[in-house]
Amino acid sequence: MGQMVAVTEKPSSSPGIVRFELNRALTGMGHEHYSSLSDATGDRPADELARRLFATEQIDAVHVFSNMVTVELARGGDSAPLADVVRTLYQYWQPGMKPPSFEDLQPADEPGAAPAATGDSDGADPALAAAMARVPANLLERSRAGRERWKAKTGG
Repeated sequence: MGQMVAVTEKPSSSPGIVRFELNRALTGMGHEHYSSLSDATGDRPADELARRLFATEQIDAVHVFSNMVTVELARGGDSAPLADVVRTLYQYWQPGMKPPSFEDLQPADEPGAAPAATGDSDGADPALAAAMARVPANLLERSRAGRERWKAKTGG
């Protein structure tokens, strides 16, 4: 699952510098520079890529600008594994992963939390009451408040 990023390694005239050209932009028109792992604190794609590149322990710094990733290799660092790190940035499914079951994806029910009682379920048919039991309490409350505002506005 996920989509591989097409990566082309570009030559650099400076020793120890490696450039990767991607088929998608990671930062838009902004520059991002990471001189250590502690600089990659956000949750944007460029931040995640920097964390993954620093995890290889092959680099000293990363600069990301749109679809160009410039990497400063550490002394004795190898650029061979770096292209695969960039290539699999958006690949969610990894070999050996077990898909989650439907029950794993459902939010846990809060103990003792019952749907807010609205005037609609009192004396209503059991099918409607069963349906309302599956709706989160905050959505029922939001719906009730919206109906009250509409009634106040229209006089109904």
